[in-house]
Amino acid sequence: MQFVYHEYAGKPTLLLETKAYEHIFKVRRMGIGERLCWRNLEDDFVYWYEISNIGKKEATLTLLSKEILALLPSNILHIGWSVIDPKIIEKTLPMLNELGVSKITFFYAEFSQKNHKLDFERMKRILINSSQQCGRSKWMEIEILPTLQSYLEHYSKSYVLDFSEIKLKEHELVESILIGPEGGFSEKERILLQNQPTVGLTCKTILRSETAVVAVASKILA
Repeated sequence: MQFVYHEYAGKPTLLLETKAYEHIFKVRRMGIGERLCWRNLEDDFVYWYEISNIGKKEATLTLLSKEILALLPSNILHIGWSVIDPKIIEKTLPMLNELGVSKITFFYAEFSQKNHKLDFERMKRILINSSQQCGRSKWMEIEILPTLQSYLEHYSKSYVLDFSEIKLKEHELVESILIGPEGGFSEKERILLQNQPTVGLTCKTILRSETAVVAVASKILA
């Protein structure tokens, strides 16, 4: 673990409860006077705190110092991703977070199952755990839009990943790219996308949606 997350990291004192308390004092077995590195995932600082008091269910930490230590990718990548099974999305999020994806905009394509509902609080916890492990210093943003048309209204310059003779190259400067469901886009959606720049991958096999997302992020960012 590269740091511990707390939404109020940076304040003169931190009050630890529940999960963070369990991890620090029952798993890592730390004691009064020991130091820990914290982030709030909102700024580029790491904050060093000393454990000053330990109660039965909570503890108090005192801020000692801070330093700027940004750990972000060199390129910006926004991914538009049609909603698929939330369990698959949740398993894929840590990989995209580690690779350095800046933002994911989920949207419901016509072939998306509308009964799939995303749990943003759960996804936030997944991103916190991933960032603590990989050291990422700021949040990967996540949002959801209702339709492909709504997505294009917000991100009109987005590329589209589809079957194309123009192949996505390694480290290509694509800042926003759209990835559809495994069933592909409907005819109505293809009409909406006809003026968007389209790229394909060099592999000949048909990829699952989550495989395509990771492949694209790896080519552009890794």
